[in-house]
Amino acid sequence: MKRLLMVMTVAAAGLIAPTTRADDPADVKSADVKPAVVPFEMLKSQHMAVQVKVNGKGPFRLIFDTGAPFTLISNKVAREANVFPENFKPSPFALFGMQQKPYRLKELEMGELKLANVDAMVMDHPTVGALASVVGPIEGIIGFNVFAKHRTTIDYQAKAMTFVPVKYEPINMIDKLMRIMLAPPKERSQPKVLAPAGLLGIRVEKAKEDENAGVTIAEVFADSPAAEAGLKPGDRLLTLAGRWTDSVEDCYFAASRLQVGIAADAEIIRDGTKQKIKITIRPGT
Repeated sequence: MKRLLMVMTVAAAGLIAPTTRADDPADVKSADVKPAVVPFEMLKSQHMAVQVKVNGKGPFRLIFDTGAPFTLISNKVAREANVFPENFKPSPFALFGMQQKPYRLKELEMGELKLANVDAMVMDHPTVGALASVVGPIEGIIGFNVFAKHRTTIDYQAKAMTFVPVKYEPINMIDKLMRIMLAPPKERSQPKVLAPAGLLGIRVEKAKEDENAGVTIAEVFADSPAAEAGLKPGDRLLTLAGRWTDSVEDCYFAASRLQVGIAADAEIIRDGTKQKIKITIRPGT
């Protein structure tokens, strides 16, 4: 049985790409957009490799990595695809050929997916090089700033991914990491205080064999927005702010889209009757 605590962080900028339900149009840019299909190769290392063109050059084989915070290309790709400016001179002191700033790829093509103005780091990453020595040429990594702008579906049997554009704009992880790396030692050593942007205050659960719509509210925390709104243990939560909550994961996604201070509708079943309840998220502390 899945049991996850939902004293939730709401609408906070995170490092995770958005996921949306196929029947939830709220975050999809346009209902008329045809999904872009991208074939991939499953390497013996269990990595997914995709064929990518950069500025019309290639294709180059890159790893598609859902855990990578940004996109990375090798110096070879940068040179062949004319990513560097005409007056570019590599630093003789660059570790692994890493350039000090990200470069903008004017065009990035991956299967049917065509993107413009994609930021990428240029570096001959040693881990990528070690992998290439085993599985053949690998020239970089497709990371968060590419797939986070899409509802991404991976079909391992068909060895194909589909991408549908969403409204979500990911934070600039390259800039964020460079700021951390270049910050003075005193600033890097300061303690970081983390707090959620907002709290909901419920714990939900759903048994593996439970195929009915919604999830069961197992606990409502005292003095929480959920308690103030009148939610009770045993209520069946069907939707939250217009989004389906058919699984614990769905609840996390729906709650992450709530805005502090703005009332949202929750549809529940209580004692066999559907009801709508308004919940207003409070700021986290």
